[in-house]
Amino acid sequence: MDFSKRPFTLETHSKELSAKAVIIATGASAKWLGLPSEQKFVGRGVSSCAVCDGPFFKDKEIAVVGGGDSAMREALFLAKIATEVTIIHRRNALRAFQALQERAFSAKNIKFIWNSEVQEVFGEQKVQGVRIRNNKTGKEEDLEINGLFVAIGHKPNTEFLKGQIELDEKNYIVLKNHSQTSVPGIFAGGDVHDWHYQQAVTAAGAGCMAAMDAEEFLEEEKSKKKVSVRASIK
Repeated sequence: MDFSKRPFTLETHSKELSAKAVIIATGASAKWLGLPSEQKFVGRGVSSCAVCDGPFFKDKEIAVVGGGDSAMREALFLAKIATEVTIIHRRNALRAFQALQERAFSAKNIKFIWNSEVQEVFGEQKVQGVRIRNNKTGKEEDLEINGLFVAIGHKPNTEFLKGQIELDEKNYIVLKNHSQTSVPGIFAGGDVHDWHYQQAVTAAGAGCMAAMDAEEFLEEEKSKKKVSVRASIK
């Protein structure tokens, strides 16, 4: 793609497209642990979205991997549904905001396993447990659970945009005015710029705003051309 001149050009597998305005809504992908057994159980007990899949684990025992804001939010949400939530963190302290930490520590059905990493997810048709390794002692133990939620962050799908528009230090798109990116005529909506909420409803709303902004931009461009034509005729 080329956003350096207008009309913008985008090349697909089958053809090249040109556009006067572009809305980028490529989202963000969840970061996984990288275990073969983890991917085997995605959709069968392994998830990266508590709001999406949490209700399936009512009155079950589950684990959350992570120590940041997203992990604490996931755990606190799941604690309202599950009988017990175990937070597995590879360090001995959380990185989440203090308020989130305090809420997690005070929850009666949330417990913590420190300095530990998941080595394997096991089960038959569904998740039945995880094997955990203490990275200080090397000791391994099995934790019986019904579900595993991986909450170690997301990666925005913006690799193809590097050098084209402005990205922040985490490679999320930087918005300048509403949904406008650093390039006039290029708009963005959803998780591709929103690292905080990352919910379907917020992404849908942002996409709607981007569409409205793009339409307004095109109307303004059309008006400018009409004024320019009238001026040249005079």
